[in-house]
Amino acid sequence: MLRDAHESDLGTIRRWRNHPKTRTASIYTAYITPEGHAQWWANVQADPARRVLIFAYHGNDCGVVTFNDHDPEAGTAEWGFFLDVDGLTGRGELLPAWMELEKAAVAYAFDDLKLTSFGGRTLAWNKQVIGLHRRFGFVEVPERCYTTGIDGQDQLVVWTEKTRTT
Repeated sequence: MLRDAHESDLGTIRRWRNHPKTRTASIYTAYITPEGHAQWWANVQADPARRVLIFAYHGNDCGVVTFNDHDPEAGTAEWGFFLDVDGLTGRGELLPAWMELEKAAVAYAFDDLKLTSFGGRTLAWNKQVIGLHRRFGFVEVPERCYTTGIDGQDQLVVWTEKTRTT
């Protein structure tokens, strides 16, 4: 279900990440250029605290899961994800694939990375994502929430976190 991303995946990853619905729900909303994407990939490859994984559902690659700031000693990391919105919507699989991605990411975090807790950032208006995280045992951590400027507007960013016990 999850595998390491390879250089051959870069075009697909960039296309999925540049989808308007994905960009709108992201903290960084700008269109990602080929040059910017290549620099991002070079940074990922040079940083042992980062992982980029491809998620497959029913045999189709259809999502990306990232883990950043992985601290093996503390057992922590930040995660994020995005999906192939058009492909999954066209097949009527968006919600079930999204739920499977979340399940696979939680298993990877605890079983493969051996994390004790991990969390991620979501724009506060994105209630659907926050709700799904809650369904998988993530809890909001108010002291890690903050406001940032996105496209000229102040946006509240919510931090949700899951520990092995939640």
